[in-house]
Amino acid sequence: MPVSKNNNTSQQQNPATNLLHTSLSENIFTIKEALGHSNDVIIREMIIDKLDCLAIAIINIDGISDKTVITDFILENLLFEIDNEPENTIDNINDYMKKQCLAVGDVKDLYDFTALFTSILNGETVIVIEGQSVAIATDTKSAKDRAVTEPQTESVIRGPRESFTETLRTNTALIRRKIKSPNLWIKSRVIGEVTQTDVAVMYINGIANDKIVQEVLDRLDKIKIDGVLETGYLEDFIQDSKFSIFPMIYNTERPDVIAGELLEGRIAILVDGTPLVLTVPVVFTSFLQAAEDYYQNWIISSLIRLLRFFGILLALIMPSLYVAITTFHQEMLPTPMLISIASQREGVPFPAVVEALIMEVAFEILREAGLRMPRTIGPAVSIVGTLVIGQAAVEAGVVSAVMVIIVALTAICSFLFPSYGLSNTIRVLRFPLMILAAIFGLFGVMFGIMMIILHLCSLRSFGVPYMSPFGPLIVKDQKDAMVLFPRRKLFTRPRLVSQQNNVREQQYYEKRTKH
Repeated sequence: MPVSKNNNTSQQQNPATNLLHTSLSENIFTIKEALGHSNDVIIREMIIDKLDCLAIAIINIDGISDKTVITDFILENLLFEIDNEPENTIDNINDYMKKQCLAVGDVKDLYDFTALFTSILNGETVIVIEGQSVAIATDTKSAKDRAVTEPQTESVIRGPRESFTETLRTNTALIRRKIKSPNLWIKSRVIGEVTQTDVAVMYINGIANDKIVQEVLDRLDKIKIDGVLETGYLEDFIQDSKFSIFPMIYNTERPDVIAGELLEGRIAILVDGTPLVLTVPVVFTSFLQAAEDYYQNWIISSLIRLLRFFGILLALIMPSLYVAITTFHQEMLPTPMLISIASQREGVPFPAVVEALIMEVAFEILREAGLRMPRTIGPAVSIVGTLVIGQAAVEAGVVSAVMVIIVALTAICSFLFPSYGLSNTIRVLRFPLMILAAIFGLFGVMFGIMMIILHLCSLRSFGVPYMSPFGPLIVKDQKDAMVLFPRRKLFTRPRLVSQQNNVREQQYYEKRTKH
């Protein structure tokens, strides 16, 4: 039975369900009105003679839809296939188009304007047919995106030299290339009332904790926001402690790091439009571990990790120790050193705490200026500015030479951390510790450190203690904490992260075969 023509009685739009009309002209008018008659909305109207002059409209948005796919696999196929079909032999035009004419990957039906606008704005092409209250959406998203390049914020010494891009599907493909398992599952969400941003939650079924996976999905579902432009928009909504200065969610732009986190039972959150991927739950030691630790000799990696832990301590307390000792505890210094420091500070008009604050603030200003300047001149200005200002400040007697050395060593130690988020936290905590040192001396420094440790022990990331495996103490997980044991000894996953399949498959198989 041939498709009947429109009988001039169109379906009235239901405000509750927002259903499509049966009248093509009314559907086109509604689309144009809703999109503000924007000139990038392409509406190609066609008349098909073989189907009693049936009118159809092909709708897409220029720039985010692939013109070649639309022309070669939709327009030509519709005209060629239907033109060669005998008259009055097509019973259902929708099914015929989907099964015979549209040579594209994904084809689906749309019943309301909400789904139609979502498809169009995602780069899909929609076919609206006269007399039909069902539209057809075809996948014609443009493949234009940034090429996979080396990571920009995480340097690679040994390991894969590829990073995520701003395209969600490219990022998921990079992870699937490394984990070729059917248990790697993806749960999709759309967040943002205006931006309608695609968000993907990736985890390995059978390894990740189901309760944590559900908790992540529930927290994402509760987010009500106009737009999501970067992963930072989501962090504030889903992290446990809203007022902690410590990073509660790990982020990286390296696919190999995400693959390693997934294999340990963690969950990855990918956001369309950003090359940074989040992982939860997270512990404090995660920010002091680098992917290269697992690619080289375990002894070297252990020594480097210990160096990072020592570096975070120096970056945190070195200026405050200088202020406390020079202000209250001069007797702790050897006499020659005390005389040297006193002679350098003889012409300095400020107390030690003011001197330290001046240098720290000046260095932070120079570092921030170097980051915001154009790449061609930023590093040169920051380096030259630091040298010139430091030397001029010493010669002018504003600060002492030993203070410049301490600030420089503190800055170098803050660059030891693989995670930039933890570096920012340490930068901020130095200032209150210097104030405590200026008021109470070493007692103030110890009090500040104790308060920081107590705060860290009180934090949790999706139910996992932030300071594990140190607090609570988990002996088995010490193999991959401050030091790194050989790969053959790492046969268990973190106990509090992965509770379903805590033993790695290879070692589990070897144990079974022995018995």
